[in-house]
Amino acid sequence: QVQLVESGGGLVQAGGSLQLSCVVAGRGFSFSTMGWYRQAPGNERELVARISANGDTNYGDSVKGRFTISTNKARNSVYLKMNSLKPEDTAVYYCRMAFGSAEKWGQGTQVTVSS
Repeated sequence: QVQLVESGGGLVQAGGSLQLSCVVAGRGFSFSTMGWYRQAPGNERELVARISANGDTNYGDSVKGRFTISTNKARNSVYLKMNSLKPEDTAVYYCRMAFGSAEKWGQGTQVTVSS
């Protein structure tokens, strides 16, 4: 059974940095896309960053130039490096894996940015 396990969330001051990690268990690291999404209270879940199997990336407009998505096949992992964090980045961050017609989500990790 495929499981995605996120880690790295926490509390950080505005202007600080965090790196989120998502480890894929129960399946080889073969995917069509891996992505990070976030959801703040009262808001819909939104795309933060996504990477395709060929390495193409795309980012949500609000995080361009501040966040970077990357993968490590040897560690079955995808990362999200977040710099210059803002209070409006506060949300639960979810990892998503798409493979074939299927998808899998992680349980989410809380990121809180204080002003």
